[in-house]
Amino acid sequence: MASASSADPAGGAPRKGRGLLRGALLVLACLVALGGGLVASVGPSAVMALLPGSGDEAGEAHADEGSAPDADQAHAGSAAGGVGDDRIVVTPFQEIIVNITSTTATGRQTTRFLKLNLALAYDNTLPGAANIEERKLFMRDSIQDYLRQLNESDLQGSIGLVRLKAELLRRARAISDSDAPQEFLIADLIVQ
Repeated sequence: MASASSADPAGGAPRKGRGLLRGALLVLACLVALGGGLVASVGPSAVMALLPGSGDEAGEAHADEGSAPDADQAHAGSAAGGVGDDRIVVTPFQEIIVNITSTTATGRQTTRFLKLNLALAYDNTLPGAANIEERKLFMRDSIQDYLRQLNESDLQGSIGLVRLKAELLRRARAISDSDAPQEFLIADLIVQ
């Protein structure tokens, strides 16, 4: 037994050293991951500006370089349908109220009211855009037909909203016979 206890301290020292090495490697891996996350979130130029020895001149140069693309992106965004773009026209629809079906917790079918306020954003430079205002009443009729077929569960969650917008856009493009309709904007969607 004495020999077993004397081997324990000798065998424990290398194990203690391995444990410290593993701990140091774990801390190093965490620091590398933290640094990578920092670079990914704020960008390499901002991280370089934070490092000592980078100087204010280098930080200003990086800031100037970073602001030029942002200005170009903002200009490109306005040309592609951003705020102040004359190509995109938004036309509101009258409020739509329809009955939809709902299933209770006991499995019984009930009816609910769906109230929807929406507007159509379309590109007036595309062929067929002139037809949109003329065919707006037909679009409203098609929208009401579609909404009456829905269940309450079809509208739940963000995926339900995405599906609703996609189907409404598909119908608007079919009725206007053009790709001018770009998006439906939903102001109110209330199920009661």
